[in-house]
Amino acid sequence: MTATDRSLLRLARLAGVALRYRDARGKLQRVAPETLRSLLAVMGLETGGQRDVAASIARYEAEEWRALLPPVAVIIAGEPATVPVSLADDAASSMLSWRITLENGERCEGRSEPGGLAVLAERRQRKGRSRRLALPLDPDLPQGYHRMTLAAGAVESEALLIVAPRRCYLPPDLREGSRAWALTAQLYALRSQRNWGIGDFSDLAALAAGVARQGARALGINPLHALFPAEPRHISPYSPSSRLFLNPLYIDVTAAPDFAESTVAQAMAASAETMTRLAAARDSGLVDYPAVASLKRPIFDELHRSFAERHLREASARGAAFRRFQEEGGERLRRFAVFTALHEHQLASRGSFSWQDWPEPLRNARSPAVAAFAAEHAGRVELHEYLQWEADRQLGEAAQKAAAAGLSIGFYRDLAVGVDPSGAEAWGDPAMMVTGASVGAPPDLLNLKGQNWGLAPVNPVALRREAFAPFIAALRANMRHAGVLRIDHVMALMHLYWVPRGASPAEGSYVSYPFAELRHILALESHRQRCAVIGEDLGTVPQGFREIMGDAGVLSYRVLLFERDRAQRFLLPEAYPDLASASFSTHDIPTLKGYWLGRDLEWRRRLDLYPEAALAEKDLQDRRRDRRRLLRALIAARALPRAAAKRLLPQEGEPIYERELAEAVYRFLGRTRSRLVLMQIEDALGESEQVNLPGTIDEHPNWRRKLTLALDQLLHDPAWTQLAAVLGEARRGAETP
Repeated sequence: MTATDRSLLRLARLAGVALRYRDARGKLQRVAPETLRSLLAVMGLETGGQRDVAASIARYEAEEWRALLPPVAVIIAGEPATVPVSLADDAASSMLSWRITLENGERCEGRSEPGGLAVLAERRQRKGRSRRLALPLDPDLPQGYHRMTLAAGAVESEALLIVAPRRCYLPPDLREGSRAWALTAQLYALRSQRNWGIGDFSDLAALAAGVARQGARALGINPLHALFPAEPRHISPYSPSSRLFLNPLYIDVTAAPDFAESTVAQAMAASAETMTRLAAARDSGLVDYPAVASLKRPIFDELHRSFAERHLREASARGAAFRRFQEEGGERLRRFAVFTALHEHQLASRGSFSWQDWPEPLRNARSPAVAAFAAEHAGRVELHEYLQWEADRQLGEAAQKAAAAGLSIGFYRDLAVGVDPSGAEAWGDPAMMVTGASVGAPPDLLNLKGQNWGLAPVNPVALRREAFAPFIAALRANMRHAGVLRIDHVMALMHLYWVPRGASPAEGSYVSYPFAELRHILALESHRQRCAVIGEDLGTVPQGFREIMGDAGVLSYRVLLFERDRAQRFLLPEAYPDLASASFSTHDIPTLKGYWLGRDLEWRRRLDLYPEAALAEKDLQDRRRDRRRLLRALIAARALPRAAAKRLLPQEGEPIYERELAEAVYRFLGRTRSRLVLMQIEDALGESEQVNLPGTIDEHPNWRRKLTLALDQLLHDPAWTQLAAVLGEARRGAETP
């Protein structure tokens, strides 16, 4: 191994890029030097030659040791705590004096002799030695974000000191001994006689009240993240422009206060052309996003125009409320609105979807050219701020109505693992959101070629440098108006698999994140927002990860189809963990009816998704075995009579789906030890088609399929109410005294 290779490996270790990892089969995979160079480069580290690598190592280590304090230190409230202090030998005799300014403005101070402190690490250089010492702090510091200043002689340093609880918040319905259940739904899929071709926040409020009446304690929904208003064909909620803001297509235009004040908007909505297009949008079996956007956009424009004229010009109470919203949103809201207006302009004038294809001056969110554009198009920028204000108001109102109806936990929101590299977050902070690599997964038993999800990962080096502010902002934005937050691919708190641009998924590696700090910040924000956390921990889960997250009070995410023993038999209810949510499937795998009838396998064959015929046949055989395994588990749990099992799966012929199977499955889930059981709305209605078919984009109607029943029909459907009653009874029987 050359000196360059050794230096490259050292730099990779410093930056947290894995040199090797174990794949799904347990086989050790070594990462190629080319991959290491690519990933280090997109993190902002020079790797061109030996000198570049050496310089990057020197800069990285210097940054780690330059200041007395790190940019941020996290400690656990009520437990013995220390913060690391980096001290050169020439300051070793200096008394350490520190001051902590609490969030409420109060101060506490202290002094320590360096010689009496424990040594955590040591660094030797030509100019001398530096040591990292453990400075003890008062364990009774209050929870929160405080400022700490430390002085050693003439040298002074400042850090953000985060004092966090050990565990996340749990509402009464999710504490030990409780057994709650929730319905999960895709908001866009809701039909109603009044919406505009897509489920909206008024539908959400109605559904929440309806499921609360049936005994549900929470309502889970797809990510509500902002997408790309100028390009409504970009529809995946897991590939957003920004995770900090909402998708304005979910606004109910007729529920906006400005609709009631604008006769122009009312006339536009009541026109013959609009009514004809509305009827077509409502009757469609799939959400026609471009059609919905073209219906709502002109109304949005008019609502904003009317609001500006009546409330901003006259400085009314509503106008003042909007100005407060802008002020509270700060630079993040402003930057998002500017990007959205710019994206709209660039797409219309140049056909450029990605900001990376824009003229050079416009690629920098802080450039004079961007400021000039924002000034020239101030009305369009303000429009997008206004839409965020109204979306937030309607979501908040829906949450209030849900609580009043008895939905005691509330909404269960979803946080995507990353953002689209062409979107607002990546444009606003390209050093934070890496655009030269994508989030994905290495080859495994289900995806032999690996996966590239096309999402921009967060740069852990930049995340530390910014004192975790982007992570905190994402949590606050998505815990807002919610009682539970599901974090997609929660292993990202520990590490993420990065794929360099232009490489295959097999040519990536794992990049580590500051796991301890992130999970403690998660616990602090969970308590501050009074929002429980579910970690989606499916796929390749690092050893010990689930135990650590359980210690942090995060509910595991358990899916019946994956909960098996070594012989591939389905686990019985008593084997499920307590601190968990349990469900039959997810949006990425079949509904109960679709699974039972093999609808997903039909789609894969139809779309030629199998690389070879033998794999398709293997899936068919596996499904036949799994149907029998599922019935055995249901019978063993006394959730299904043997006679019904024989009827559902005749010895000769195809499987038969009946509602009794759904009742048995949810009776089974209801009897698990898990504190929360999730019922998919598609199972409640007996839908056979799944929400998303991984490995497809346009071939399958992902993120577009509407429910077969309208909302008012659904809430009075006897099959749904019976299934809710079955699950509720099973949950009550599973409660512990």
